[in-house]
Amino acid sequence: MSRGRNWIRALADGEVSPVVPSVITADARLGEDVARLIAVVPDPGSPYHRARKGEVGLREAYALAEAVAGVAGAHLPEDRRRPIVAVVDLPSQAYGRVEELLGLHHALAVTVDAYARARTAGHPVVALIVGTALSGGFLAHGFQANQILALNDPGVVVHAMHREAAARVTLRSVAELDELARRVPPLSYDVADWAKLGLCDDLLEVGNADEPDGADVRKVKDALVSAVARARRGPRDLSNRLTSPGARRTRGASLRVREAMTAQWG
Repeated sequence: MSRGRNWIRALADGEVSPVVPSVITADARLGEDVARLIAVVPDPGSPYHRARKGEVGLREAYALAEAVAGVAGAHLPEDRRRPIVAVVDLPSQAYGRVEELLGLHHALAVTVDAYARARTAGHPVVALIVGTALSGGFLAHGFQANQILALNDPGVVVHAMHREAAARVTLRSVAELDELARRVPPLSYDVADWAKLGLCDDLLEVGNADEPDGADVRKVKDALVSAVARARRGPRDLSNRLTSPGARRTRGASLRVREAMTAQWG
């Protein structure tokens, strides 16, 4: 099952098309706009065996950049540039020797650059997290968005790494990490805790995150319309992530450090 594929099919007004087998796109009517939806989906037949379960690998990174550039290359008035919606359900970037040898970090940077160029050119970029959003995969596909929306569902996880990997790196058990996360929100794997950090612009309640029905689709489309409007009104440099109410509540130390660095080095 791929939540990314299911949500693109549910939201799409028309056909779903592959850029490559693991990257799909579709168009969706959002108010007066026609948005481009983009998702990474599993491809069991991929020649890159580390990128068969929805990871962002070499082929996916360049295909994402191609899909974004295809929208950003259209010459439209600045206030009518098409929204781009990154539908996010991916376990990570592809961890493999081939990927490292061929420069996965460069490929992911190409994806990031495509999204950033689209955003700064005036395209409202919205990330809709419907499943897992982990590690470098999310940094490439979703984290460059003006607005980030997420489903409030146990199957939605936003974090730097998988829980088991975090336990190994910190020399703790998974149970110890979960206990620590109750006191330190950035360590939590609960999407509601992540939303308190100021990065989430809307946490959406749906009836079925795996198989959305008509009511779920209408609710999410309404939220996307609002997110597009906020993106057009707001800054293009992501500074809203530092000025949001959630950031001011939970990232006070980070904000003070940034202010001190600006004062010393600015």
